[in-house]
Amino acid sequence: MQLEEKIYFYLFIAIPVMVVLHVLVRIWKRKQQQKFADTALFKKLSPDTSKFKGTLKFLLLLLGLSCIIVSLVNPKVGTKLETVKREGVDLVFAVDVSKSMLAEDIAPNRLEKSKRLVSEIIQQLASDRIGIIAYAGQAYPQLPITTDYGAARMFLQGMNTNMLSSQGTALDEAIDLATTFFNDEEQTNRVLLILSDGEDHSDGAAQEMVEKAVEEGIKIYTIGVGTTKGDRIPIKRRGLLDTYKKDPQGNVVITKLNPEILEEIAKDGNGKYINGQNTEMAVETFKEELAKMDKKEFEAKQFAEFKDQFQWFIAAALFILLLDIFVLDRKTIWLRKLNLFNEKASK
Repeated sequence: MQLEEKIYFYLFIAIPVMVVLHVLVRIWKRKQQQKFADTALFKKLSPDTSKFKGTLKFLLLLLGLSCIIVSLVNPKVGTKLETVKREGVDLVFAVDVSKSMLAEDIAPNRLEKSKRLVSEIIQQLASDRIGIIAYAGQAYPQLPITTDYGAARMFLQGMNTNMLSSQGTALDEAIDLATTFFNDEEQTNRVLLILSDGEDHSDGAAQEMVEKAVEEGIKIYTIGVGTTKGDRIPIKRRGLLDTYKKDPQGNVVITKLNPEILEEIAKDGNGKYINGQNTEMAVETFKEELAKMDKKEFEAKQFAEFKDQFQWFIAAALFILLLDIFVLDRKTIWLRKLNLFNEKASK
């Protein structure tokens, strides 16, 4: 089920307001009647006045209004679940979230630039499956392989440099973790895209993981984020600059893009290194690389069709409001005989 316009649920606030007003009006009417005549005399003056039909009419009005609000929300129901065929590649993004990615040598900073690159690439995809890994001193699976691009963007926006307590840049762990994402033995078009400034604290272990990945049929592409000139790593508190990261000797750390490591990983991984400074060019280059690959067919289950259900609530609202018109405030003979509202005239 889907709810198309959830914002209209706020209209339900009007119902308790109407109930309060209704009660206040009833109290005011009763006080005015008591000023005019006592209860016994008033019953004799208006013997056909019903005590319960006014409340009944008000309840029908509230019910009709509720149906109208639900119709504005427009609930939709999936009519069937079918298996559709898709063709594409399995693509895993490994995003560097180490502190060096806070450097602002590329606007607004390296991490935000990486997230934008991933988001733009996802926007260019059609039916490919994607996954996301965050890594710093260790690698962490952020999103398993899926075709839910909306969920991917949500997880992507939540990535930051504080999500992993272990700092550093362990490229080897990121590549090793990526190999576990591709669990289909028949899948041959597997792609790992690493977005990083090229810092690597794995002491050469990344190259061993690249060889392992290639043996499993994974192509590795890299996008360099940052500049070779480099920049300082800002430390902010409540969004304001506090200081810059310093080494043990008290010197301000300058972090630079290291394209050589990323180029070597991409070359050994049968992929390609892409400079990420120009977002549009980087996305287009990677898109062209994906277009060259053979697309493998796989199955994905999804709701084939959702149908609007608002018309049922509109019909119910019209019926209830029409019924409200025919319910009169005075007593009726046939209701008096049925005594549904305990309205038999006192003798």
